[in-house]
Amino acid sequence: MDTAPGQRNGVRRIASDALFAAAGVSLAAEIASLFRGHAKTFAIAAAGVAVVGEAVAYTHDKLHKPTSEQLIAETHHNAQAVLSSATYGTGIVLDPAQDPVVPGPHDKRWPYHAVKRGFDVAFPSAVVALGAIPTGLMCAAISVDSPGKPIFFNDRVGRYGVPLRIVKLRTMVSDAEDLEKYLTSEQLEQWHKEHKVDNDPRVTTVGRFLRRTSLDEIPQFLNVLLGQMSVIGPRPVEPDELKAYGKSVAEFLSVTPGITGWWQVKARNNACYDGGERQHLELEYVQDRSLIRDAEVFIETFSAMFGKQRSGR
Repeated sequence: MDTAPGQRNGVRRIASDALFAAAGVSLAAEIASLFRGHAKTFAIAAAGVAVVGEAVAYTHDKLHKPTSEQLIAETHHNAQAVLSSATYGTGIVLDPAQDPVVPGPHDKRWPYHAVKRGFDVAFPSAVVALGAIPTGLMCAAISVDSPGKPIFFNDRVGRYGVPLRIVKLRTMVSDAEDLEKYLTSEQLEQWHKEHKVDNDPRVTTVGRFLRRTSLDEIPQFLNVLLGQMSVIGPRPVEPDELKAYGKSVAEFLSVTPGITGWWQVKARNNACYDGGERQHLELEYVQDRSLIRDAEVFIETFSAMFGKQRSGR
């Protein structure tokens, strides 16, 4: 008998849980090995990943970064082009009269950018080198839990409005894009407004755990190494979500999007577009980002992942 999207039979449950346990044991073993004389090997591997990632990121920035005079016009053009070819929102026309993009006080200082990019190279390199085997085991658990590929590619809008394809661990059934198949009329309405659904029936059992802990975001460290994202920044949105930013689209897209950010740690899924809370929090970060704010986001991210307030919507 077929099981519902979020359910697993006994064999699949035992197998996927065993693979997750193996991923945890593998990660613990790798961390322990660092204290048994393997720190040098790990450092070499991380440095190799960092060098390749930085070279690609430098090239990416050279290709896509507009001049300050062209910033608003080019960002608007790029974002509208992405919208026109998107799955949803092809009829949306962004406001051409965009507000000026005014750099924050720390944005004008080179030490902030140097430290931030250095962290965006060092930390993801360590995560990729240390987490390769555990991530592979999580991929196996996802495949056992529900049919389909364990890796999911999602099209978003990157800095300056250029297309961005982020990499995630799959947390939903493989045909989740067939919205009418799984969602009620009320859920469809919520999804079209917020791109999130309470008690989403498409989320698998393993997917719920990955979402609660944000472990589904781990592959995005590859996007960071390629210079497409930062560890900390505004969350990259799907094209039709840009409509919610009105005349602030260019300002919102002037900053490199992040894996985690101010909105996620301060409100997570409690801030919605309808009331303007999410836009306010994202733009607050854009207008006043600093090393202190980034450090606060980084620390509070772990509370959001593993604390009592974690959410997996």
